Amino acid sequence: MSFILAIFAAAAGTGGYADLATIDREVAGFTGAEIGQSGGAMTPVDRRLRLAPCGSPLALTWRTQNHESVVVQCGDPGSWRLFVPIKRDPQAMGNAGTGALVINRGDGISIAVNGDGFSVAQPGEAMEAGAVGSWIRVRPINAKINAEPMRAQVVRPGLVALPLE
Repeated sequence: MSFILAIFAAAAGTGGYADLATIDREVAGFTGAEIGQSGGAMTPVDRRLRLAPCGSPLALTWRTQNHESVVVQCGDPGSWRLFVPIKRDPQAMGNAGTGALVINRGDGISIAVNGDGFSVAQPGEAMEAGAVGSWIRVRPINAKINAEPMRAQVVRPGLVALPLE
């Protein structure tokens, strides 16, 4: 009985949710840089998130080869996954994102999803301006008005891509 009370007390102390500060520490350890530093998370994990507690160790991986975000995933079956954007040093990015803007906020664009041997596109709207090679927020035209924007890489004027890896 005291074991059950200890579990209940631990859950009550965190509100029954995953500890977001622990996620921040795990990301900092994975990237080797603190929050706000080049190579570290841009910002702390949003404190409004209410994630189920994770009974398994967190799995952290780079989302892309460009190391622009970290995927944090709870190993419990059917559990949650987060994408944590990484702060990039403009000098470390090379030429990516350092040219003339080819897409402006509000522009109509094509959002292409590219995979091994296929490409699918749909119309969308740019939520940010960007140069070739930069990553911007976009929203599909047929998405709900309050749908969460996604990040895509600018390929050329009017076209952004979401590579599947």
